[in-house]
Amino acid sequence: MKEVLQKPLITEKLTRLQEEGKYAFQVDKYASKADIKSAILERYPDVKVGKINTMIMPSKPKGRFTASGYVEGRKKVWKKAIVTLKEGEIDFFSEI
Repeated sequence: MKEVLQKPLITEKLTRLQEEGKYAFQVDKYASKADIKSAILERYPDVKVGKINTMIMPSKPKGRFTASGYVEGRKKVWKKAIVTLKEGEIDFFSEI
């Protein structure tokens, strides 16, 4: 299996959720909730995980105009995990 936590997701909506103690990550498509929990606890040892919600984000059509015409394609299917913490806080910006 690849690295379980691929990257944190930072959008306006997810930043508002961080105030409630919920953090979102792009995770490996085949990772289970137990795998995600152990990866969170390994990377952030000072937090306690409450619950984990996962969702498979569907493939979307994508295209662009080029000199040779219109090129059509699709975005990949990926998995998102929203982790609710019981205790502690994650600071994404100090890791950069």
